[in-house]
Amino acid sequence: MPDVDLSALSADRHGSVPLHGFLATPDGPGPWPGVVLIHEIFGLDDVMRRQARRAAEAGYLTLAIDLYSAGGAARCVVSTMRSLFTATGRAYTDIETARRWLQASTSCTSKVGVIGFCMGGGFALVAASTGFDAAAVNYGQLPKDVESALARACPVVASYGERDRTLRGTATKLENALARAGVAHDVKEYSGAGHAFMNDAPVGPRPLRPLLRIAGMGPHPEAAADAWRRIEEFFALHLATTD
Repeated sequence: MPDVDLSALSADRHGSVPLHGFLATPDGPGPWPGVVLIHEIFGLDDVMRRQARRAAEAGYLTLAIDLYSAGGAARCVVSTMRSLFTATGRAYTDIETARRWLQASTSCTSKVGVIGFCMGGGFALVAASTGFDAAAVNYGQLPKDVESALARACPVVASYGERDRTLRGTATKLENALARAGVAHDVKEYSGAGHAFMNDAPVGPRPLRPLLRIAGMGPHPEAAADAWRRIEEFFALHLATTD
């Protein structure tokens, strides 16, 4: 069962109903900065829940929003990907609902960041201009009009794999676009790593996993550890509260 039911808030904003999320809470006393986590194309699976717990271990109240809440992956993946490609649609409403839920929580400070992986990385990049205080983009595709999308973006930390055939050259394009927009950023491409390198286990339908490995997709522990180090340092800088 989901830890958080955001359906009432989502209905008020004409978002997905039902809308669920997985909440990972840091140890010790709060309040803490918040983070909205956006899952990969395969959905809010156990790997994504562990990523949420990883963010919580770093001191962030982390809400992993389930963009497939209103019907599961089979019914929602096409409309969700359409939202990603067009930079509009219900998925962004759901992400904003998660951000507002965190901000309204007494366990959260006034600062909220967003982190996304794969499909979620693309959403996080567009959402960087929608009220978040920092964004972590992990192997996310660029929006069609990247200059416009980043014009009002919050600080962005991004990680890509050099062996990711689906996103060749994306890290350089993103870094250049962020520099032109004057957005604080940290973009890195990891040699030897491919798509989904921050996962700690293979994902996707089992019959497809051998093909995904051949395509260079899957865990790369060394690159993942460094990417998380950079994210923690970046979030610590930009999500810290000021007295």
